[in-house]
Amino acid sequence: MSHAIQTAELDWHLVDGIEVPVSKQFGDVYFSKDNGLLETRHVFLHGNDLSLRLANLSDYEYFSIGETGFGTGLNILALWQMWQQYRPDNQSHLHAISVEKFPLSKLDLIRALNAWPELKPLADQLIQQYPLPLAGCHRLNFPEERFSLDLWLGDAHEVFPQMEKLHPVNAWFLDGFAPSCNPDMWQEQVLNHIVRLSDYGTTFASFSVAGVLKQGLKQHGIQITRPRGFGHKREMLKASWIKPELDSDNDTITHQITTEASKSISTKQRQIAIIGAGIAGLSCAWAFAQRGHLVTLYDQSAPLSGGSGNPLALLNPKLCPIEQSHEHLMTLAWQHALRHYAQFQAFRPIQVNQMALKNVDDLLGLATEYPEQVLNTSTAEDCAIPTAFPSLNLLQAGVVSPHSLRDQILQHPLIQFQQATIKSFISKQTVEIMNTQDQCLGDFDHVIVCCARESQTFFEHYPLLKPIRGQVSWVNNQAQPLAADQAYSYGGYCMQLDAEHLILGASFYPNRDDCEVLTEDHVHNFNLIHSVFPSYAQSLPPTSTWQGRASVRAQTSDYFPILGRLDHSTEIYSLAGLGSKGFLFAPLCSEILAAKILSEACPVPSSLLKKLDIQRFVKKTKPKKPYFKAHPHTQTGN
Repeated sequence: MSHAIQTAELDWHLVDGIEVPVSKQFGDVYFSKDNGLLETRHVFLHGNDLSLRLANLSDYEYFSIGETGFGTGLNILALWQMWQQYRPDNQSHLHAISVEKFPLSKLDLIRALNAWPELKPLADQLIQQYPLPLAGCHRLNFPEERFSLDLWLGDAHEVFPQMEKLHPVNAWFLDGFAPSCNPDMWQEQVLNHIVRLSDYGTTFASFSVAGVLKQGLKQHGIQITRPRGFGHKREMLKASWIKPELDSDNDTITHQITTEASKSISTKQRQIAIIGAGIAGLSCAWAFAQRGHLVTLYDQSAPLSGGSGNPLALLNPKLCPIEQSHEHLMTLAWQHALRHYAQFQAFRPIQVNQMALKNVDDLLGLATEYPEQVLNTSTAEDCAIPTAFPSLNLLQAGVVSPHSLRDQILQHPLIQFQQATIKSFISKQTVEIMNTQDQCLGDFDHVIVCCARESQTFFEHYPLLKPIRGQVSWVNNQAQPLAADQAYSYGGYCMQLDAEHLILGASFYPNRDDCEVLTEDHVHNFNLIHSVFPSYAQSLPPTSTWQGRASVRAQTSDYFPILGRLDHSTEIYSLAGLGSKGFLFAPLCSEILAAKILSEACPVPSSLLKKLDIQRFVKKTKPKKPYFKAHPHTQTGN
């Protein structure tokens, strides 16, 4: 994953009226010329006994399937189709994990999947969310189907070691091109990590019975059989990791297959309390409610009363050099946020023109590293607003209307908002929440504190979060409105708030926690835009007529958000420290936190997970006192 992702180079063979894609890189077909869909069902679906296993999932059970080569997505779509046929009428969830070094372009994917008209309704949904060819994990969610997919783009040798094991993979599709064509996929290191990500009860299926695969599995104690293959293939591989057990009568080792690789994981509807109704709290609430869990959201004020309550939020990441993109928080969070917010009416796509004010060559050079549909450049003469600076143009960005987003989230039938000032927690088998009148507001399986800087008042030891004051301004620019699909970034930013007003900002004052709207901050925002677009700035009304909003954000010392729990003996978690990138970071961070709490697959590499985990700030010698304490405080969402 140290280089830019290269899409697959294909030849197309016409077989019985069906176009079959052939990889130029590996010289092998993507699916059987006989009937690829029937082969997938025979080898991978029936080879893992999935119809029975999926049909018997209990309420809220989470079942995970891993795949070593995504290819055209045929295996995943066939799995999804089977899930529709056999899934029980409860809140069980099916999750797939797939790896691909050379992803098909979207156009080639559409062309390849045209071979399977019966899969078209599912293929259309997959294609709609199909990610950009950028290294890293791309989570695709289909909540109405109770189905999700993590598509990891990159070399299997680099991807599998970076996968965090929060939930064992229950079944594997050992797919990919034949070992003779693509030996790297079948090497011992890859197989070792496949086993690491598994557990007793995990099953494996493959069209290949090559010796390297059989020996790689056998050395871990995995039992292999070789039933009849599909079509003209004499054999296929079917394997189970059976748990050895000691026979109490004669001290001999016997074997017993575990029907579910994660029996110890609780499968029930959870009661979740979230303290703080900013973008962090709202995003967490949505993540758990979409999984069918009950959420009560608390704030002493109205939702979005803190740092998340500006009129508009711009998703404007600073992208990294391409070789870092697979583990760069801002780059991964930006891709996830675009898919996440697209399901809300509060979102609209926009292009951000990032003005090249310094390090010009490095900034503009990013356009040559990323896919052409992500970035391009413009000269100063090309800019719609007179300027002396060129720009790097982020073609896939967006804006969010926070209050519209809030309203849609709070309409979810499993999310309840209560205005209350929380005083303390009492942690037993569940967690009791107490208000300032020492009344118990309820018992919860998990509590998540999302109160920005005020989060620390709940805990005995909590990472230091510094305050950052920021003020946005808006002014009538009806005489010279900007294009509605364009935003400009220049240290500050500007874009249309509505048909009559320009919104611009933002001031940035670390270690200040005052939030009055100040004329001097309007002047600051004017000076920012004037330094880049002087003639346009001069056309705006005087700053004495400007309106604005000031708020305080919370930032960690290393600029990464914090998530997780400080004390592993309690079910009290936190998500905070998102700084000025709350709307960018919150959706992905909420998915990560949900994965940690519910024991699900993690959507980021382990290297990034460690940078986000709140435990990075915990001293090695832990104090004897409990991590959380009780006293009144002000709760303001992040």
